[in-house]
Amino acid sequence: MKFLAVIALLALCWLFGLAAFASRVASSTPAFEPPTADAIVALTGASSIRIEAAVQLLEEGKGRRLLISGVNPQARRSEVKYVARGVGRIWDCCVDLGFRAETTRGNAVETARWVDYHHYHSLIVVTADYHIPRAILELKSTMPGVDLYPYPVVTDTVNARHWWSHWGDTRRITVEYCKYLAILTRELARSAYHHLTPAPAAKPAPGASS
Repeated sequence: MKFLAVIALLALCWLFGLAAFASRVASSTPAFEPPTADAIVALTGASSIRIEAAVQLLEEGKGRRLLISGVNPQARRSEVKYVARGVGRIWDCCVDLGFRAETTRGNAVETARWVDYHHYHSLIVVTADYHIPRAILELKSTMPGVDLYPYPVVTDTVNARHWWSHWGDTRRITVEYCKYLAILTRELARSAYHHLTPAPAAKPAPGASS
C-alpha cells in the first residue's frame, strides 16, 4: 500500500508540474521587449515564425548580429532569406547560418561556438513558446557566463493556451515537459556532483620546501 501511495503521489506531482509548465508556456507570450544585447540567435523549427521574429529584432537594432541555428544543410542562403523575409544590407552583413545542429543540444553547442568566436556576452534567444524553457536550460549549460534574454514566439504548430483540447497539442506539450524535466534533472545532478566532489589539492610550487 505504501508503494502504491508513493506512486500515486509521484503521479500527482508530475501532473501538477505538467499543468504548471503549460501555464508558464501560455503566459510567456506575447514576449516582453528584450533589452539590447550583443547578438541574437534563432533556433529553427517547423515554423518560419521564429526566424522572422529574429530578423525583425535585428532590424530594430536589438543585437549586432544574428545566428540562425539548425538550418537544413540542403538549404541555400537565398532560400533561408526568402523564408525569413530578410531584405537589404542587414541580411548580407549581419546574418550567419548554422547547419550542424539537429537537436536542441546541438543548437546550444553551435551557438556557444559562435558566441565564443565573436566574444559576445549577452544574447537574445528566439524560439517557440513551448520550446523556450528547455532551450534556455541547454544554452545556460553550454554558456554559463553569457546573459540570456528569452524571446518566445507563438507558432502555428502548437496551441499552448488550449493544449488539453487537441491530442496533438497535448502530446507536444507533454513530450516537451518530459524533455525539460530530463535536462533539469541532469543539470541538478551535475551541480550536486560539483558541490560534493572535493577540489583537487593544490600542487606545491616548484622548489618549495616540504
